[in-house]
Amino acid sequence: MGVKLRTGLMITFIVLSLVLSLTLGLVLNRYAAHSVKNEIGESLSSTAYDTADKLDNFMWTRSGEMDMLARLPVLIDNVKTEDIHEMLDQLQTSFPSFSWIAYMDTTGKVLASTGNILLGKDLSQRPVYQQGIKQKFIGDVHDAVLLAKLLPNPSGEPLQFVDISLPVTDNSGRTIGVLAAHMSWEWAREIKRSMLTSLRHDEKDVDLFIVSRNDRTVLLGPDDMVGTSLPLDSVTLAQSGQSGWQLEQWPDGKSYLTGYAYGDGYMDYKGLGWTVLVRQPESTALASVAELNRFTTLAAIGAAVVFALIGWFTAGKIAAPIRRLTNRANRLAAGEDVELPEKGGFQEINILSRSLKRMVRSITQKDVELGQMQTMAHYDHLTGLPNRNALEQYLEQTLATLDDTKRQLCFLYIDLDGFKKVNDTLGHQAGDHLLQKVAQRLTDLSREDDITVRLGGDEFLVVLHTPYEQSRQQGMEYGAAIIEQLNRPFMLEYQKVMIGCSIGGALYPTDSDNPIEIVRMADQALYRSKRAGKNRMTFYNEEQLGAVGG
Repeated sequence: MGVKLRTGLMITFIVLSLVLSLTLGLVLNRYAAHSVKNEIGESLSSTAYDTADKLDNFMWTRSGEMDMLARLPVLIDNVKTEDIHEMLDQLQTSFPSFSWIAYMDTTGKVLASTGNILLGKDLSQRPVYQQGIKQKFIGDVHDAVLLAKLLPNPSGEPLQFVDISLPVTDNSGRTIGVLAAHMSWEWAREIKRSMLTSLRHDEKDVDLFIVSRNDRTVLLGPDDMVGTSLPLDSVTLAQSGQSGWQLEQWPDGKSYLTGYAYGDGYMDYKGLGWTVLVRQPESTALASVAELNRFTTLAAIGAAVVFALIGWFTAGKIAAPIRRLTNRANRLAAGEDVELPEKGGFQEINILSRSLKRMVRSITQKDVELGQMQTMAHYDHLTGLPNRNALEQYLEQTLATLDDTKRQLCFLYIDLDGFKKVNDTLGHQAGDHLLQKVAQRLTDLSREDDITVRLGGDEFLVVLHTPYEQSRQQGMEYGAAIIEQLNRPFMLEYQKVMIGCSIGGALYPTDSDNPIEIVRMADQALYRSKRAGKNRMTFYNEEQLGAVGG
């Protein structure tokens, strides 16, 4: 009879410990995996969106520079080609992304060019002339043909360009020539490097891709994938105008968390339809969850062994206490708030009771840590400010009750002026320290019910509650206070550092009742502040109204 009791108790303890530990571990691991996937997926999607925006903004800027150049008197008045040569060389010096700039007559003959490359050549059969003689032409990425052996190429890698050409017309509207430029694809690689460098330390093994619109060819990515086609659902979703992320199997057979976004142009630049993908292997993204799963499994096995031994050696004398202890353990597993007994007639019972308590405390601690992980997902790890997840939650709660308060929201989009120079001269550690100091000053200005968010990099967003009739004025006053605070010197590495900031503002629901559109409007107003001289604030649809700081 004693052998049966020992065997029964041993099996009971093994089953109880395994079921309790593995069930709770499985629930915690699945919840952790879901949270980690969401957080990393949103981060990858945000990086893809920011990259697409930077690509389109860069192309829009270069396109505008070509428009301005084509209207210069030195071209329109058909002055000496030497003057045109000098002007083109100066432009290339100012904007190194232009690898080659040329001015052709209406027959396609090169009259002037940077470095005199292809001077006097007939380019009438090249698309850059055939399209540019009709209207502005922006060509997709292609390998160098005529310029492959004429331009310097220290790396030895194939040269790739993006073309821009447009007709030059005189004051009467008659076409008198074609202005053409080849932009080196290196600028896109630089954007890729800067975006990957800005990722968090835990976002390892991340790749960024730029994919063409027509044949889904990889224009930029790992060397072994450039020129190949990507038949992915994420590309299809991006080309339909969506931005987001998903877990997807790639052609190499591996699963990746993939963020995607579509370059739909900027301002009057319609874009070339590039899709930006940012991926991270699922195994890398969920490494912390896998480690937690291994720990939980080992803990469950260890607990099972301990309880089996205790049950075997103490069964003969502790049948009654074991029944009482088992009863309380079962009630605890059912969710009741009961205390396990710590003292009994036998030392073995005390040991068993303390072991159960330690296991319960360990599981409870893991639950607390999981709650802390969920809270951390809403805050930027560097500055401590709320992040995009917190902003989304804040807007969801705020917009539901905004109509009842007779107030509206003022969105202030902030971008630091001079931050890149600090990073380049003092290093990224100093740049991180500067971001923390900026966040502290923004926090010092914050008001109750408002929110200050770090969007990423050196970009921040402030959402203010304001009365309808005072929204713009209060937004201006708050923006002026921000500029004043950030214009004050910062001490970094025992050096005094000066920066500024440009701010764009938009009002909800006056400008739009769509929060996403409001953020985009504030971003557009920010870029107008940048172009107006930086260190100032501009509201949407008002080019200079409210500019401060000069």
